[in-house]
Amino acid sequence: MAHRLGGERDAVQNPLLRYAEEVGWTLLDPQEAERLRRGTGGLLLHEVFLQQAQRLNPGVVDLPQAEELAARLARVRPGLEGNLEAWEYLNGLKTVFLPQEGREKNARLMDPADWRANTFHATAELRYTGGTDPIRLDAAFFVNGIPLLLVETKSAHKLQGMAEALEQVRRYHREGAPLLTLEQLFTLTHLVQFYYGPTWNLGRKALLNWRDEAAGDFETLVKTFLHPARLVRVLADFVLFTRRDGELSKVVLRPHQIRAVERALGRAHDPHKQRALVWHTQGSGKTFTMIVLARKLLDEPLFESPTVLMLVDRNELEQQLFSNLASVGLAGAVLAESKRHLRELLQDDYRGLIVTTIHKFEGMAAGINPRRNIFVLVDEAHRTTGGDLGSYLMAALPGATLMGFTGTPIDRSSRGRSTFEIFGADDESGYLDKYSIRESIADGTTVPLHYTLAPNELRVDRETLDREFLSLKEAEGVSDVEELNSVLERAVTLKNMLKNPQRVERVARFVAEHYQDYVKPLGFKAFLVGVDREACALYKEALDRLHREDPGRYPPPEASAVVISPAHNDPPRLKAYHLGEDQERALRDAFRKEANPQILIVTEKLLTGYDAPVLLCMYLDKPMRDHVLLQAIARVNRPHQGKTSGLIVDFVGVFERLEKALAFDSQDVVEVVRDLGVLKEHFAQLMGVFRSRYLPLLDPSAPPDKAAERVLMHFRDEEERQDLYEFYKSASDAFEVLSPDAFLRPYLDDYDLLSRMVRMLKEAYEGGAPVDREFLRKTAELVQARTQAGDVGQALELYEINEQLLDTLAKRKRPPAVEVFNLVRSIAAKVGAELGAKPFLVGIGERAEAVIQAFQQRQKDAQAALEELKALIAEINQAEAELAEKGLDARVFTVYWILQREGLPNAQAAAQAMQAVFEQHPHWQELSDQEREVRRALYRQLVEAGVAKERLVPLADQIVLALKGRRA
Repeated sequence: MAHRLGGERDAVQNPLLRYAEEVGWTLLDPQEAERLRRGTGGLLLHEVFLQQAQRLNPGVVDLPQAEELAARLARVRPGLEGNLEAWEYLNGLKTVFLPQEGREKNARLMDPADWRANTFHATAELRYTGGTDPIRLDAAFFVNGIPLLLVETKSAHKLQGMAEALEQVRRYHREGAPLLTLEQLFTLTHLVQFYYGPTWNLGRKALLNWRDEAAGDFETLVKTFLHPARLVRVLADFVLFTRRDGELSKVVLRPHQIRAVERALGRAHDPHKQRALVWHTQGSGKTFTMIVLARKLLDEPLFESPTVLMLVDRNELEQQLFSNLASVGLAGAVLAESKRHLRELLQDDYRGLIVTTIHKFEGMAAGINPRRNIFVLVDEAHRTTGGDLGSYLMAALPGATLMGFTGTPIDRSSRGRSTFEIFGADDESGYLDKYSIRESIADGTTVPLHYTLAPNELRVDRETLDREFLSLKEAEGVSDVEELNSVLERAVTLKNMLKNPQRVERVARFVAEHYQDYVKPLGFKAFLVGVDREACALYKEALDRLHREDPGRYPPPEASAVVISPAHNDPPRLKAYHLGEDQERALRDAFRKEANPQILIVTEKLLTGYDAPVLLCMYLDKPMRDHVLLQAIARVNRPHQGKTSGLIVDFVGVFERLEKALAFDSQDVVEVVRDLGVLKEHFAQLMGVFRSRYLPLLDPSAPPDKAAERVLMHFRDEEERQDLYEFYKSASDAFEVLSPDAFLRPYLDDYDLLSRMVRMLKEAYEGGAPVDREFLRKTAELVQARTQAGDVGQALELYEINEQLLDTLAKRKRPPAVEVFNLVRSIAAKVGAELGAKPFLVGIGERAEAVIQAFQQRQKDAQAALEELKALIAEINQAEAELAEKGLDARVFTVYWILQREGLPNAQAAAQAMQAVFEQHPHWQELSDQEREVRRALYRQLVEAGVAKERLVPLADQIVLALKGRRA
């Protein structure tokens, strides 16, 4: 096949291995790798492993013990628990028994301190047969003979390449679990992008975009990620196994987290600098960054048994962080239970990890512990160390290095300046490390946010909002929701406006209707944020009244719930919404899932730290600004399947005065939230492009099949199709957010035509599941509602394959290109539906795919492809007739059919000899020992039938896979 720009093997896989070799990996050809693995069922490069296990553990591991370690690795339980066990072996957390000493001693299988002490091998096309089915990895990387990284490559021009690659990796986990249990990381790349993730955590959210500080060309991405020094550090330091409620999970840190840890360690080593500020935007994993940094500080010998304090600003966060530490192996941490307890720990020169709140430093004596090897990691630094509490901390620990972490940029108020003065003085920009909102959106860590202002009649008076809130000096830089509440307590007129009964009724009606029309159809959920606890109760009552008024239009009572903090003297109206801890926890968990509630009504709870990716929309009826506003709206920026952006509906008007509401440097907030009008302009521009570039392809005077042929032939080149798919994704993402806005009406016909064109092309060229499933919900409803007979998008058909089909095709005389796709899809449908009863269809289906690929790559014209597909239809009919005539078992007939295609004269006798073998081993498809016996018998029959030696194994593989209903 001619070389194609961005082709998988030539442009992606081969260069990746070449770059790996240039940074220190030894390349093995597949045959040599198979020899070292002792066959395709082997896991380790056995000789390499034995040598390195002894070399890394002199005086501890000898050859017999190295053999025993190899056997132990081969026996770890397939799955995540076994993956953790393998990681523990790798990092020296497992022991070997020393008979001469009569005790156990730790043995390591990788040296993270000196990467050159390890060996690094890579190979392409690694075939593994030790699982339930054979798998083939595009590339596999071994450290000290242990497979630790797999690479799946795809062509650069395939927009869906990464999704296909991820699905391949999921299949490897199912079918090659023993091998994947040792693998710790996987990477996916299609030249343009380079993703990585932890094995055994295969959700889209766990797939991370690798970006380095250097230029992001393919060579740089590969060499920086695969450099042995970096990979060993990632495997040792940045893979985390955590347990929550007894359930094990696995994560690997993102590039910005790794970078921040490394920079913070560098600062800790600097004798001239004792301050650092890290801004990692909301939702980017700040807690794990701090935990890994704490672990690295404690493990660093040069720090001579340091003290590490992790400071939070709330007691519930203190307990939450403490439980997280235990789950990642830092169970030795101490929780400071009181001011006195913290003072005693510091006075007694405690070495290790202490978790505490900033408030426990209040009144602490100066110089209580002057040591230099004390490191204080301060969470939410923009609010934690302000005022006297920060002064007490710095005076008590004058030699300590203080590192502040924040999820929001530092504002321009006096509070923000003080944060920079405390933490940012040692860096010119003020930040030791910065991961902005713009970067997180580019990486897919968060989704963009859009806002829209509620109708004028529902918004509060602008002058009152400005006078009682936005222009108040004490509201500047407000960083805590409790601070915000104290400011709002004095905004009497503003609060009365917000809670005016008639307004509450109108806002509740708007929210209910907007939710039903815009949010619920997408399968997502919403927050309604009231100005205070009483407002939450008022809104709940109003929503329930609306349902009683019109049950068909408005959500039922169980669809909404109130989450507020209880107080002892609450009136009955508020007491009705008091929740116990277990009740609230159950409500939080239910909201994250598909069940009710659909709308949570809140005012302070859940506005920080609550992560619910299903949350799409926030109805904001509480004045907010600066850090509190950023933290609140970040609740809707978490990625989720089908979620392209988050939406804020502003009933207060703070987004009318964005320069006052968000007092940050413009470059830091430019990507935070955009007016929904920008999205409307974008959609209108896209529809203009559709009219000029794509609509002319659809000749309205031509019959549907001729119009379909013109489109199919125009998009024969994959690059052209991928460009269209990318264009369509941008349009459909916008449509899903905007629909059913009246703004869309002039564009509905064009968007519907575009959707049909894309559906037809994907059904024709991409195969697989029905494309309607790929449509997002509102698009699918639009297309379905407008479907009519004769639409160009309905030109493709599924035929029933039978003896009459070829005659039918001859009479219809439809365009050859259209019939090519109809027949390929019809053959695929028949194979999928009847494969269990007719395994011989596997090979016919594969040959049909080969025909369409040759057509797409212009190696065959439409007429030649059509004739070959007609021949396959005739072959299916012939095979089915022979199956009925010969009366053979379907398995035996499949063997016969494959052998007679090889031209063997005694194909039927050889096949019939396998009947008894299948009966003797009824579970051979599930049990490996029975499969071995079936294969042995098959080899004997093939040899007796005269199969050439070089064809023996490939032909046996083809037959076995066909009988299992899988491709060769």
